[in-house]
Amino acid sequence: MATPPPSPDSGTCTDSDTDTPAVAIGVRPKGAEGPEEPKGSHDAGDVDVAHAVPVRHPLRWLSVAVLAVLAAQLGHFLVTNPNFEWGTVGDYFGAQVFGQGIATTVKLTLVAMAIGIVGGVLVAVGRMSENRVLSSVCGAYVWFFRGIPVLVQLIFWYNLSALLPRISVGIPFGPEFVSAQTNSLISPWLAAILGLGLNEAAYMAEIVRGGLLGVDHGQTEAASALGMGRARILRRIVLPQAMRFIVPPTGSQVINMLKATSLVSVIALADLLYTAQSIYNRTFETIPLLIVACLWYLVMTSVLYIGQSFIERHYARGSSRNAPQSFWDFALFRRRTPRAPLAASETASAPESETSS
Repeated sequence: MATPPPSPDSGTCTDSDTDTPAVAIGVRPKGAEGPEEPKGSHDAGDVDVAHAVPVRHPLRWLSVAVLAVLAAQLGHFLVTNPNFEWGTVGDYFGAQVFGQGIATTVKLTLVAMAIGIVGGVLVAVGRMSENRVLSSVCGAYVWFFRGIPVLVQLIFWYNLSALLPRISVGIPFGPEFVSAQTNSLISPWLAAILGLGLNEAAYMAEIVRGGLLGVDHGQTEAASALGMGRARILRRIVLPQAMRFIVPPTGSQVINMLKATSLVSVIALADLLYTAQSIYNRTFETIPLLIVACLWYLVMTSVLYIGQSFIERHYARGSSRNAPQSFWDFALFRRRTPRAPLAASETASAPESETSS
């Protein structure tokens, strides 16, 4: 069959004998002369960086200078002001009476947080229930206790006898089995537990509910398809995955609870602050005793912060590129370094190694 002649509009010319393409139109052969490329058309790799100048940040140095001046003024104030009475602070810092107040503060924090966590989980599950009555009651609980200040709740529980002189247990609208005077039951310790624990349960309910909603609903559907019950799905599937959303705010709540225990001093419970108050009311050394209380609060919150950082790093493994900042990174002013993503060669070699094995 005869080969049709090339079209005059085609981009190549052919040799009449071999019918092979010769030189493409618009392409300059090697060695041919022509206009040079402009100077700005070279690759980015050919950029000359020998004379590059680093970016200057004068505002950073200015802020460092201002902070240095303020720190020097603060140090001078702490050293030269005799009203701090650092000798008195050192004498009372290790006193046994403060050890008793610290023990009361720690025990109150642990018991109140245990009530708050357990109650918060139950209220959160109730709010997410399909039972409208149960969901409404749990929502009203959260609304009520989050809307009233903790100090008001503590005073209310401490003075409950003015509202209810006797507390009895029995059949509703029927006979009573056990009854006692409210003043003998509601001690300052129990009033503090009720005020702090019930209030904390309302806040923990919202934290737990947010963590449960953060888990993909497909996890629940997959577990249901395997025949697991709702209670087992919550215990084995949803809660473990929700922990990385629940643990960080829970750690903050523990620290806030430790500081909130100072409110129980208004109901004469001998915590750390009440111990300091009882001493400076006799000696009139108000500032040194308050400094001792502040130092012990700082020590206890720092210990809690260290524990929180380790727990956060445990539950955040493999879930985020940015690892949670540890306590030493915060204390030593070190930046949080993002996790380096896997290289393309590593991700490609991983399936191959699994296949070969």
